[in-house]
Amino acid sequence: MIDPLRAAASIAGSGLTAQSTRVRVVSENLANAQSTGRTPGSDPYRRKTVIFSSEFDRQLGAATVSVKSVGQDESPFAVTHDPSNPAADADGNVKMPNVNMLIEMADLREASRSYEADLRMVKQARAMATMMLDLLRNG
Repeated sequence: MIDPLRAAASIAGSGLTAQSTRVRVVSENLANAQSTGRTPGSDPYRRKTVIFSSEFDRQLGAATVSVKSVGQDESPFAVTHDPSNPAADADGNVKMPNVNMLIEMADLREASRSYEADLRMVKQARAMATMMLDLLRNG
């Protein structure tokens, strides 16, 4: 028999783990949004992405989420003219990271909200389990 409270907590726990990875990756992207290469013409920091996968857990009778992989965004780098930068090529151009601050902030907000929702679900499952134990004791 599947324990619905255990299932709810496990589903939410998998979401917490996945979203915390997403927050970590977005934070890394934000921290490196201006990180150019170290040598002339070298590539700068490349934006990282998180890919989730859904897996059916037969014991729980429900799908859980996990991080399938952390990949790299292959979109092109922006180029700016900054001859004083150590990463500038012979023409004074510097490749800048392909990190869009607006997209990263939106991703961070979405991940934070999903994390909070999963956390509320864990708390609710605990409260329900406590209520059930109280009913069994007093009933």
